[in-house]
Amino acid sequence: MTTNTTTDTTHTTTTRINFAKTAPKVFRALIGFDAAAREGLDPALVELIQIRASHLNHCAYCLHMHTNDARKAGESEDRLNMVPVWREARHFFTPQEQAALALTEAVTLIADGGVPDDVYAEAAAHFDDEELTHVLALIFTINTWNRVALSTGKVAGTDER
Repeated sequence: MTTNTTTDTTHTTTTRINFAKTAPKVFRALIGFDAAAREGLDPALVELIQIRASHLNHCAYCLHMHTNDARKAGESEDRLNMVPVWREARHFFTPQEQAALALTEAVTLIADGGVPDDVYAEAAAHFDDEELTHVLALIFTINTWNRVALSTGKVAGTDER
């Protein structure tokens, strides 16, 4: 069995499976889905969506990766700091970004009541059908990546892409 060993200050060392090595076909399919989801979307929006979902899922590995990617792409520290509280700091985000963040929250927390019609309608008002489909697919992929990272014990700061 191929495994990862992880250690942090709050947990004992655990050995977890290396998803990419033990299921390469599945891993490549997920990479392909992720790449297809991003097509045609503004890279800044992509990172905001991935950051917000990673916050909600408590995925430090993905949060570290995507905040670094956003910085490299020119995202400001102010906006990155406001993502978790975007509703209280709307002036940092465009109406389209706000709609995408609300949709990200609804889809990520889908067990809390589904995706409300008003949240979906607001997103649909800011994206055409193809863009909205890509936004949804991106939300699906980051939620999957968060689950892969959390269940396989990925450690923030090790960016193993």
